[in-house]
Amino acid sequence: MTTNYTIVIKMGSSSLVDEETKEPKLALMSLLVETVVKLRREGHRIVIVSSGSIAVGLRTMKMDKKPKHLAGKQALAAVGQGRLIARWDLLFSHFNQRIAQVLLTRNDISNWPQYKNAQNTLNELLNMDVIPIVNENDTLSTNEIQFGDNDTLSAITAGAVDANYLFLLTDVDCLYTANPKENPDAKPLLIIPNISEGLPGVDTSSGSGSSVGTGGMETKITAANLATNAGVHTIIMKSDRPKNICSIVHYIRSLDLNLDEEDKKERFGDIDLLDLQVKELKKLKEMGVPLHTKFIANDNQHHLKNREFWILHGLMTKGSVIIDQGAHSALTRKNKAGLFPAGVIGVEGTFHEFECVELKMGKRLASGEMDPDFTPIVFGRARCNYSSDELVKIMGLQSSEIEDALGYVDSEYVAQRDNIALPPNDTDRTIE
Repeated sequence: MTTNYTIVIKMGSSSLVDEETKEPKLALMSLLVETVVKLRREGHRIVIVSSGSIAVGLRTMKMDKKPKHLAGKQALAAVGQGRLIARWDLLFSHFNQRIAQVLLTRNDISNWPQYKNAQNTLNELLNMDVIPIVNENDTLSTNEIQFGDNDTLSAITAGAVDANYLFLLTDVDCLYTANPKENPDAKPLLIIPNISEGLPGVDTSSGSGSSVGTGGMETKITAANLATNAGVHTIIMKSDRPKNICSIVHYIRSLDLNLDEEDKKERFGDIDLLDLQVKELKKLKEMGVPLHTKFIANDNQHHLKNREFWILHGLMTKGSVIIDQGAHSALTRKNKAGLFPAGVIGVEGTFHEFECVELKMGKRLASGEMDPDFTPIVFGRARCNYSSDELVKIMGLQSSEIEDALGYVDSEYVAQRDNIALPPNDTDRTIE
């Protein structure tokens, strides 16, 4: 029986536009379109995350490089976006495949109903056999509301549509321990069972791969971390051979990577990570599968739920709330509690009611004050029921004392438990 998957494919600017001439790589776009159509005909649901609006705008306006000021970049995006989506539409029309343009900024998903609306729209398009083509709305996006790069946007999109796989197409065939263009001794990393345990000897300092792109290998590892935490297997592969997506999908299906934590320990637990790469390389060569890196997703028991993923990765933080170890234990236990003002020992930054803040664990002294010699540890995020000014006045108090301190009570909680999100694998920490 054939399994149908939801697959998100991210193509960067450097894969769509020639770095030197700024001309479109129509042959490569055509190959991707052919691959996507083939996957669709196999029954898979496909979303494309496509960079390139500014790069296309550069070509249209006969400019050699991006403007430094924001308004110039946004103007180029406005010029290029229509031309970019027109190229996609023309190529897909040859196969009678319908597409839809979806432009997003963080503001578009800054509250839960908006996020759910974007999610519902994407899923309805997929149900209609339409291929959504997602891009950041560079015409409107600013530093305060942008995703930063389309690797991050692709991971958030993959989480929103509950994808099985996220493909990050780049200028190298897989992740290496160092930049293979500069270091001939670089070793391929082909399968990562648990990204939270780290990547041995990996150098991601090469930054953006081209003058028309914004990402680099580091942003792809960050995106892989986001996506695997949402239960999405993430693959890094070379962009100039998009047809390899099909063979990689078929290969991954044969591996059955939907493992729970016990299965992971049984299959990978006693194997050195570097030894695992040698075995995987041998297997790929034997089966004729091209090089690629697989980041295995967290299982259903350990990956983020929808709302947690939104809080951790869809929102921007405006400040921090520091809590003591007792409150941290209550928030990180299996049946987590809400955060009461009594557990708060410090406030950092300025934020308003219902804005997102970082949660940090500090150390409370016997006097009740926060230990200035202990560096607070970030462990999660929350949407706060009180502003920073209000929280300074009520921190350390019992909930019954809030009205005396403020003259009113909005909530007995600083943050309710459904507005608190913790990354998977976060474990209780003991302060000596």
